[in-house]
Amino acid sequence: MPQAILKQSLDTVLEYTTQRFGGAPGVVAMVTDRDGNIYEGAAGKRELGKDQPMTADSVFAIFSTTKAIAGTAMMQLVEEGKVRLEDAARKYVPEIAEVGVLTGFDANGQPQTRPPRRDITINDLMLHTAGFSYEFFSADDLRYRTAKNIPTIVSSTRAAFKSVLLFDPGERWCYGVNIDWLGMIVEQQRGKRLGEMMAERIFAQLGITDTAFTMTDSMKARRVTIHDRAADGKLTPLPDLALPQPPEFDSGGGGLYGTVGDYMKFIRMILNDGNGPNGRVLKAETVQRMCQDGLKPMGLSSGGWTTSIPSLSNSGDLFPGLDKGWAYTFQFNREPAPTGRPAGQVAWAGLANCYYWIDRQTGVGGYWATQILPFQDAASYPGYVDFESAVYRGLKA
Repeated sequence: MPQAILKQSLDTVLEYTTQRFGGAPGVVAMVTDRDGNIYEGAAGKRELGKDQPMTADSVFAIFSTTKAIAGTAMMQLVEEGKVRLEDAARKYVPEIAEVGVLTGFDANGQPQTRPPRRDITINDLMLHTAGFSYEFFSADDLRYRTAKNIPTIVSSTRAAFKSVLLFDPGERWCYGVNIDWLGMIVEQQRGKRLGEMMAERIFAQLGITDTAFTMTDSMKARRVTIHDRAADGKLTPLPDLALPQPPEFDSGGGGLYGTVGDYMKFIRMILNDGNGPNGRVLKAETVQRMCQDGLKPMGLSSGGWTTSIPSLSNSGDLFPGLDKGWAYTFQFNREPAPTGRPAGQVAWAGLANCYYWIDRQTGVGGYWATQILPFQDAASYPGYVDFESAVYRGLKA
């Protein structure tokens, strides 16, 4: 498909998503091949009811799309022989050994725990098989946190990640605070804040200048407002809702702010076997390992979630019914996705309705960014699926 027709097709998806009744206030979306961006689009407004248009350099809270970058920082340590994936995490962060497995609650609502049957490994953290969850995906985790006065994960504090295990390590897959523990291990090994380490060892090599845990004044001026969608579909801007600036703790699980253009540079690095324009980030074999299904050898799958805080997330699944695994650290589609993405590729998402995919087989990847809560929004998520589908239709044509 000629570039002009692809652009027209994708522009239409963005325009429909932002202009339809109850649509997203604004969207930035991009597609890249191995050489550079083949599409860049922005539609709508940074904040509902205001005149500031969404632009390609708008800054988003990218939430869990931070995880793949934190996973990259960990795999650099593995390459250097500083850590092994089989290592017990307590070797580097002793406090993780204090986290117990939840067995129930007593008559007074106090949680009952027991020690886990084995140590949590770095591999468990990478694959979300340690036993951790998030308070908005587990009523038990939320109840435990409430009983123990543990702060919410969006407080960006170390205390927020020391919750409870819902099962023994390696027993099953459950999406949770695992990658924040990974970030602590990276900091322990590097002797630096995670953000500082990412800037030196990942962002410099990729030419990433607008992504950080602490926003610059320039980034703050371009920040997109998070919106709340009520049960009746009404959108309300929440201009004061932002992660703490500066954060007490650099959350590898979801603390970065950044532009879509910057994330495309990260996606291109994965497409190009670890190479960036200013140097190598990872070895080719490491990238290959990062993009493999780590759950299949364990007889496990990844899947959906049930909300425990409906204002933050809807209950749902990405491509329900599709057999999915988990890689380091993104979801792995074992079967072809309905969008046209082939089997064996990786993708993931961020809480405020950011979504991306990386297709190393075809040599393309894309990122779709909005700022709406709860997760898997009724307008933004279908818009993303339409966007990815239009890309593959264009490639086939």
